[in-house]
Amino acid sequence: MKSYKELSRKELQRLQQQLSKAYEDAKGKGLQLDMSRGKPSAAQLDMEMDFMDVLVSSSDYKTAAGLDTRNYGAMDGIPEAKELMAQMMGVASADQVVVCGNASLTIMYDMVSWCMTHGVLGNTPWCKLDKVKFLCPVPGYDRHFSITEHFGIEMITVPMTEDGPDMDTVEKLVAEDESIKGIWCVPKYSNPQGYSYSDETVRRFAALKPAAKDFRIFWDNAYAIHHLYEDGQHEILDILSECEKAGNPDLVYEIASTSKVTFAGGGISAFAASKANVEQLKKFLTIQTIGFDKINQLRHVRYFKNLDGLKAHMRKHAEIMRPKFEAVLKVLNEELGGLDIAEWTEPRGGYFISFESMPGCAKKIVLKCKEAGVVLTGAGATFPYKNDPNDSNIRLAPTYPAPEELAAATDLFVLCVKLVTVEALLEAKGDEQEVKPAV
Repeated sequence: MKSYKELSRKELQRLQQQLSKAYEDAKGKGLQLDMSRGKPSAAQLDMEMDFMDVLVSSSDYKTAAGLDTRNYGAMDGIPEAKELMAQMMGVASADQVVVCGNASLTIMYDMVSWCMTHGVLGNTPWCKLDKVKFLCPVPGYDRHFSITEHFGIEMITVPMTEDGPDMDTVEKLVAEDESIKGIWCVPKYSNPQGYSYSDETVRRFAALKPAAKDFRIFWDNAYAIHHLYEDGQHEILDILSECEKAGNPDLVYEIASTSKVTFAGGGISAFAASKANVEQLKKFLTIQTIGFDKINQLRHVRYFKNLDGLKAHMRKHAEIMRPKFEAVLKVLNEELGGLDIAEWTEPRGGYFISFESMPGCAKKIVLKCKEAGVVLTGAGATFPYKNDPNDSNIRLAPTYPAPEELAAATDLFVLCVKLVTVEALLEAKGDEQEVKPAV
């Protein structure tokens, strides 16, 4: 295909007319499709309904050690659930794990809140400081940024690479500025690009020398077992073990959940950290709660049994999700490949595809899609304060729509990308006239 940037003004005008007509036709179809969030599809939820059959009224509700999960006790989680989550997260010891409620987002919110009000291991509470800052690899997870914005924490962007955040920038910033107290990380199949941190990146994180004694890495291992393919699966080093080796055992808070393993919002979450960090968390929890849902913890243990059970279950998810990712990527490659107007990632796991339009086009593309009946994640959502300085990143979430809906949504998206880009190129050309050949 010929690059759009090589087209003459007249060629662009003809193309704009064709695309505009196609767009009006698309609007007339009355589409009502949602690709805004990385939600499991109905097919994914249906295939795990037997999860609900594991425990019935006649079941034995006791753990191997005899704890009755229907009653109080084991505030940090039943031992079997701690072991299961440690295996899922790749953590060396279950003693480093606290099993919490249904959502890892709640843990992350609570941890920031406790840091604000009570401080980190005896350090000054963040709320009593003049300035608190966080590093935010971009593009990144919008809900991370919402938490820090909610608490009035200043967010500083750090570029992402295929190996993880730009560590030269991270190391320099944390070493020089004591007001930088944390960094958000999705180390495996990152949201939205699907990148995984290299061994070197993990080791450099573990060896950080922050100016702030209470600096913490918020290690959101959300997609630890969310592979799309059996071959070439991404694996990352255990950050807790690497921090121990580097002499920084307290540097990291690791978080994960089964919200996209079992039922969304119906899973279990876990926090993993050093002994000192875990003891502080448990101290806070004894005031906040009598205990989490141990029946749900037991259900997970009985259903999966171990890491092999988790992996077998996730292969079923991949069988449903993989064709959707491949279908979207096929359309992107066939319709936009060679046009020199966009780039996109081709992830091996996770829930998203990261799309980069020409600068200044993302908001218009998302708006045009919405006007024609397809809702996407808001442009700018993958940046702090919803401000993408290039206005180019769009997060695509292929998992939720049914296959036929996904095809229609992707076709419309590509159409909107082409139309908005042509309009932008025409605007850039201004009023220039076609140069007529000499007679």
